[in-house]
Amino acid sequence: MAKPKETSPTWSDVKGKLAEFDRAGLFGIIQDLYAANKGNQSFLHARFGLGGDVLAPYKAIIDRWLWPDPIKNQDTSVATAKKAIAEYRKAAGQPEGLAELMVFYCERAAGFSNEYGMDDEGYFNALVRMFEQALKVSVTLAVGRREVMLDRLDAVRDISHNFGYGVGDDMDNLLARSGHK
Repeated sequence: MAKPKETSPTWSDVKGKLAEFDRAGLFGIIQDLYAANKGNQSFLHARFGLGGDVLAPYKAIIDRWLWPDPIKNQDTSVATAKKAIAEYRKAAGQPEGLAELMVFYCERAAGFSNEYGMDDEGYFNALVRMFEQALKVSVTLAVGRREVMLDRLDAVRDISHNFGYGVGDDMDNLLARSGHK
């Protein structure tokens, strides 16, 4: 006799179980999730706009993985840094916050590369892709904030001419296509 195939629970399954809870029960589940890990806390803080700087935990992750401490022999991880931005997008997704995190990503990746002589084409390709995304989000912001973001991206573009692999040239083309600079 064949063993029945087990399926993984889905959101529909969870939603059905949640429907069985009253308000106090739902609060209890959310409290347990909040206490379970810092990622859940950051998510809820960002979603509800709580605390001083809701971007700080996301920036700390980006900073750690794009500007590792060479003395501690730490590695870089583009995927982990990008995941922080994706998590913020799910939590709050405010264009100004997304632009800030994306531009910060570009600044940290370019700054580390410039300071320590990074020689990783994949890392540079990810930087150019993030630069393009940051540019797209930044141009949607209000004029004053847009100009600040574009100036910061222009500084990234400028130092990226030091890397080779056509990084600075790619950024020049992206800026030209966007109609800025």
